[in-house]
Amino acid sequence: MCALLLAIILTGCGKQNTATGPSASGSNMPGGKKPQIALVMKSLANEFFKTMEQGAEADQRQHASAYDLISNGIENEQDVSKQVELMEQMISRRVDAIVLAPADSKALVPVCKQAQDAGIVVVNIDNKLDPGALAEKGARVPFVGPDNRKGARLAGDYLAKTLKPGDEVALVDGLPGAYNAVQRHLGFQDSMTAAKASIVTSQAADWDTGKASSVVGAVLPQHPRLKAILCANDSMALGAVAALNGAGRIKQVQVVGFDNIAAVQQLIKQGEVLCTVDQHGDQIAVNGIQYALDILNKKAPPQDKETPVDLITAQTLAAGKH
Repeated sequence: MCALLLAIILTGCGKQNTATGPSASGSNMPGGKKPQIALVMKSLANEFFKTMEQGAEADQRQHASAYDLISNGIENEQDVSKQVELMEQMISRRVDAIVLAPADSKALVPVCKQAQDAGIVVVNIDNKLDPGALAEKGARVPFVGPDNRKGARLAGDYLAKTLKPGDEVALVDGLPGAYNAVQRHLGFQDSMTAAKASIVTSQAADWDTGKASSVVGAVLPQHPRLKAILCANDSMALGAVAALNGAGRIKQVQVVGFDNIAAVQQLIKQGEVLCTVDQHGDQIAVNGIQYALDILNKKAPPQDKETPVDLITAQTLAAGKH
């Protein structure tokens, strides 16, 4: 009973999938035991990360003899200290590998180095760790994930087809300092510059629906000629749509998102969101887990691996491509 209680405490707000069965074929783990992989994500209140977790858990069930999985997440996108605490818990548990979607690109670097110094394989997914902060700590952590700038450019270019030079647009950014927030901002900026659109404001809403609604609600009366709002994730796109509906301007202002969550797919079908970007959230953690296993089994050297991004529109949804 004491051992069970300790395991629950150490796991924090996470879950563990431990399946019985033979060890993975060709495993280099001591004694042929199954490796234990920890998945440490951002806010599980965000549908995108719930989808990520579900994809990882489904993969573990399909490969029950290959590895055990502990999945963890924080309550909100800004709770960086809690995510550091979860990482420390996984180090204390002596897991074999950690697959991390960091809430902050710099603040998680020291604990990643701590994990590596403890002999734990670390794979970075979703939000890339800051290269300068890694170099400062003498750490090298492979990133497995999409090119966020490329993905944002896909959505921005699609929007640009509906704009004229000089049209006013607004950017709603993610958490300041997060690498993926910066890259998506740059991708949107690239496409709007190429279209000769006018970016009248760029404000952070920290990936949060309610904050995005407040930000957009304040922007709308200041910019009566606004033609579009480009949001760095779908949660904020939901907030933008709420603000536009509240102001009676949903028909005049187009909304772009990023993540392809189910709620935004429905808004695209309804014509309230123009497009979003699918970075295949259900596969991001799976890709990271597989790469961690490859490293553990000495089948791959640690290096970055780019994963796909796809544009999602009313046409692609109608064709069943989502």
